[in-house]
Amino acid sequence: MSQRESNPVVERVQTGVRIEKRMLKVLKGLAEYFDITVGDLLEGIVLHSFEGKPPPFDEKILSVIRELKHVYGLDLDAGASHRMVERER
Repeated sequence: MSQRESNPVVERVQTGVRIEKRMLKVLKGLAEYFDITVGDLLEGIVLHSFEGKPPPFDEKILSVIRELKHVYGLDLDAGASHRMVERER
């Protein structure tokens, strides 16, 4: 049985990752849509990314993401990556 067919045993850790506020709201909404945790959602996205594959989001899910982005005012796209600056408090 391959690792893909089995349930791999992992060790998870708590982390203090900082993330853009509206992006987190969209991620939470999407995780709620799938009835999974934000951590599980992020792990899935990252594992696909590490293999050079896009996340397995079909047009229906992309529509949900667009709606969540609209609801939470997330106007960032991939082009904003590594260019965001933090608002001064």
